[in-house]
Amino acid sequence: MPESNARRLAAYSFLVVFANDGTIDAAELAMLERLTLEDRQVDDREREVLANIFARADSANLAPEVRAEIQDFKTRYGIA
Repeated sequence: MPESNARRLAAYSFLVVFANDGTIDAAELAMLERLTLEDRQVDDREREVLANIFARADSANLAPEVRAEIQDFKTRYGIA
């Protein structure tokens, strides 16, 4: 079974996503998606980390297309 990328997701969000402006832009979201799907599956630990990352992002400050992509990604992969 492949190792979870949950730790890498958390580190990336801490060091990149929220370190500079406290929100998620399109490039950061694309990287989160790449890290998550690197092994072509989303495990429960990754879902939990992503749910926390997405909850922390202020949706009022997200670009509309990023907000829509986050919602789509959450729906596709069962992220609360």
